Parts: sequence; structure tokens; C-alpha cells
Amino acid sequence: MRWGRKLRTWLGRLDRDIGRKIDGNEELEAAFAVARERVAQVLTQKPGSTDKRYALHAPEVECIAKGKARTRYEFSVKTSIAVTNARTAGGQFIVGMQALPGNPYDGHTLSGQIEQVERLTRVTVERAYVDRGYKGHQHGGKAKVYIAHTRGITSPTIRRELRRRNAIEPIIGHTKSDDLLERNHLASTKGDAINAILVAAGQNMRLLSPS
Repeated sequence: MRWGRKLRTWLGRLDRDIGRKIDGNEELEAAFAVARERVAQVLTQKPGSTDKRYALHAPEVECIAKGKARTRYEFSVKTSIAVTNARTAGGQFIVGMQALPGNPYDGHTLSGQIEQVERLTRVTVERAYVDRGYKGHQHGGKAKVYIAHTRGITSPTIRRELRRRNAIEPIIGHTKSDDLLERNHLASTKGDAINAILVAAGQNMRLLSPS
């Protein structure tokens, strides 16, 4: 907290110094207008403020609560990933992936993700297996949705496939570490969407290439 206050102080001094030096120069004032507007928002926002700015160079960055002890929060844009459920020799293929600006609730993104999978694969999704973050999804499509750790499922096929849901976790790790999902070099929300598609394509191409 102490260093955070110091950084805000230095940023305020720099902004005021720039303001004094460009005062009266319409061309320079127009050139610095966007940057100074972002700086003003950073300096005035409070802990309880909504629509916070977390990065000057990337205003689309959001604070995502992870709920994990080692990483309580992530500053990025939420991404949805859909993979095949069947066990394969090389690994699971990514059949759908999209960036989700605005930090929406996971359950509200399920219908859109299933729609993308069906559009790309031209195969109707019969069953979808998700984690407990998708409770209350209200998906009204044909696909039946099964949430992890649900009791009372009698079908051995459904129970087996539901256990396979955990296979997506190492794929998420590979996309972050190997495919640079956690370090996007493309700007704006369009860049986030493009990067998500490229990451999925890179992961699938790695499975197709000989080891």
C-alpha cells in the first residue's frame, strides 16, 4: 500500500508537470489528451469505485477474482475454452475458445460457447460438462449440462465423462505457458479475441505435428 501511494504521487507530479509545459499549445494538448484522461481516472478512483482502470496502456484489462490462495486475483480478460471429452493419445483438441470482455458470470457465457462449438465443428453438442462456477447457467439449448461434483447421477457413461472434465485443466496450463495466452501482445478487445483464436489454433497444431 505504501508503494502504491508513492506511485500515485509520482504519477500526479508527472501529470501536473506535463500540464504546465503544454498549457496553451493546442497541438500538444490534443496529443496528450487520451493519456492524461486515463491518468486522471487512475488518480481519482477509490477502492470501492466501479469501472476501475488497471493498466494505462490497456484499458480493457479487468480484475478477475480467482479464489485461490496463491493467486487471489488476475488482471486480464476472461477467456472461455471448450475441449473434446473423449480420451485421445495426443491430448484434447480445443473445439471452441473466445475472449469474454466485461468479466461476465461464467454461467451466462455457456450458451455462447456451445453456439461457437457447434458453428465451428458443425456438430450438435449433446452433453456439456462444466465446473461448479456454472451453477445457475439457465442454458435453454438442446445440450444437457452436467456440473462437476453433482450427486445422484446413475448413468455410468455420464459419471465417467464427468470425471474427464478435469482433463481441461492441463490444457489451460499449456495455453498459458506454451501458447502465450497470459501474455497477449495484441491491443484492444479485438486483439484479445484474435489472440484467443490463435492460441487455440496453435494448441491444436501442436497435437497434429509429429513429436
